[in-house]
Amino acid sequence: MQIGVIGAGFIGQAFARLTIAAGHEVMVSNSRGPQILSSIPPKIGAQIGTVQEAIGFGDIILIAIPFHQYANLPVESLRDKIVLDANNYYPDRDGSIPELDERRATTSGLLAQHLTGTHLVKAFNAILATDLEQGGQTLPSGTRRALPIAGDDDVAKVIVANLVRQLGFDVVDVGSLAESWRFERAKPAYCIPYDREGLRQALDEAQRDIDMPEGSWRR
Repeated sequence: MQIGVIGAGFIGQAFARLTIAAGHEVMVSNSRGPQILSSIPPKIGAQIGTVQEAIGFGDIILIAIPFHQYANLPVESLRDKIVLDANNYYPDRDGSIPELDERRATTSGLLAQHLTGTHLVKAFNAILATDLEQGGQTLPSGTRRALPIAGDDDVAKVIVANLVRQLGFDVVDVGSLAESWRFERAKPAYCIPYDREGLRQALDEAQRDIDMPEGSWRR
């Protein structure tokens, strides 16, 4: 497949490197333009382009940007695309977003409201960039690490689940976008290595109004 990446930070670069290794073509972009991304192709083998070029290039688009920038994403050019939402809300970085602070919305819900007409799937947000770079990992239990996905389009979720498996991970389908809060920042499943059984348990243990201690997912 051809995959466009919007966001050239740690997650965007790790995802690009991993998907290229799996045989896909990738174009990386960011909001500041391709001229500052000239060091990326030698490192990971990706093409570089503008945001619009990456959208036109990709059958699938990964978005991994500081969440406060989501309203700047182009709506019409992303319409009908499968969009992977790898974003997380960090108030210290993004500023206060009342709908999220008051648990009235999810990050994916806000993004879906903005990007009308896309096939949005929450994916690749609940893993550290350093872990994502390694690809699928065998845990001490001898089982593979699993990653959660959520979305309202079953066909898009099948495509995304297949991509996740190609990258070496198992998959847990959490359900609709409304359930994606279960693996947002500071929930028990966030960025902690679990196999499928452990991930399902962590997702079940999540409580909407209770967060894990800040930074507890960093090792």
